Amino acid sequence: MQNEATLLNQLKSGDTKELAFKTLVELYKERLYWHIRKIVISHDDSDDVLQNTFIKIVRNIHNFKGDSKLFTWMYRIATNEAITFLNSKARRHQISDETLQQLTLENLEADVYFEGDEIQLKLQNAIAQLPKKQQLVFNMRYFDAIKYKDMSEILETSEGALKASYHIAVKKIKLYLSND
Repeated sequence: MQNEATLLNQLKSGDTKELAFKTLVELYKERLYWHIRKIVISHDDSDDVLQNTFIKIVRNIHNFKGDSKLFTWMYRIATNEAITFLNSKARRHQISDETLQQLTLENLEADVYFEGDEIQLKLQNAIAQLPKKQQLVFNMRYFDAIKYKDMSEILETSEGALKASYHIAVKKIKLYLSND
């Protein structure tokens, strides 16, 4: 895999920016897609948010200071883009975030890109019952195995708060699945 510092230099250089951006997309598109997909649920919406994420990354690469890993910075952008997208969509349809999420989950089974079974649908419903922050923390830790340290940088909160959120989310999901 390409050295992150080299890739960053290429992204910031006018001569190599285009090729470096293609490399960046190849390296990270799948991981970012699945992160976004866990937040917005719909494949089509995820593709839109992913495209917006990469546009924002390329437009703001000169603002990246290197205080965190490049992927952590991109993950934060993807998370913010996904949340902004959901908020805008809910406002556009004049419904609450919770109602939007419920409608999206109801359409999940019909989504040709959803390959899950009944158990995965139940898990998605259980996750949907959690507050937004707990959903993010659970998905990032359980599905993506992101370290609390990196998650702390992405979500801009303490590791202790994230560990507590994850622990509470797991308890709520277990309770939801055992009552279902």
